[in-house]
Amino acid sequence: MRFYHFWFEPVSERVRLALGAKRIEHERLIPDYDDDETFFELGVARQAPVLLWDDGRVETDSQQILRALDSYRPDPALFGPLQDAQWQALQGWRLQAADLLERLYAPVRPAYRGLGDHAAHLASYKASIMTRFGASVEELANDRYGTYAQLDALTQFKDLGAFLAQHRFYAGTFSAADVLLTADLFSLQLLDGITLPIDIMYYFERVQGVCGVDLRDGLISG
Repeated sequence: MRFYHFWFEPVSERVRLALGAKRIEHERLIPDYDDDETFFELGVARQAPVLLWDDGRVETDSQQILRALDSYRPDPALFGPLQDAQWQALQGWRLQAADLLERLYAPVRPAYRGLGDHAAHLASYKASIMTRFGASVEELANDRYGTYAQLDALTQFKDLGAFLAQHRFYAGTFSAADVLLTADLFSLQLLDGITLPIDIMYYFERVQGVCGVDLRDGLISG
């Protein structure tokens, strides 16, 4: 099994957490940001994650990969502890939060290896952000307080932290919900002047402990 991964992509980190939780042996490959050839050979657009199974199957959707890993190695179950209503509620939140999160990720990604430590990759990335948002990475960084306030109004981080402190995990037992929340929110800590509630930061540590994964591994400063 081969796992193609970018440090700076939260959807990649979802898969890294799940592989760690299930203790699945795999080969992890980190292509260059502009490595079109590798992805052409895989038959997919340049993106991560990509999971190449031993039988030649290729999967790129992180949530489909989580379900496939659950079938491949059922213990610990990622979806078994989750009620359908819980997962659907989380999916609804993630859909609403998508644009806000991407605007917050934009100035954070250069803190990771493979992007911020390579001048040409960083320039290409900054150009893609300008095309996508009509704003520079620096402008999005300056807007971070307002964007985070909108995300907080949607998410209610203080209430979420209190809930997670009481129940330890989103469904009371480690599940795919914890993989998604931790991977998708962890890098927000890197935004200057943004402080997540301490209960959420403790929650990140619990999830990383279950998975045997440190989400700081890809940081240039780490």
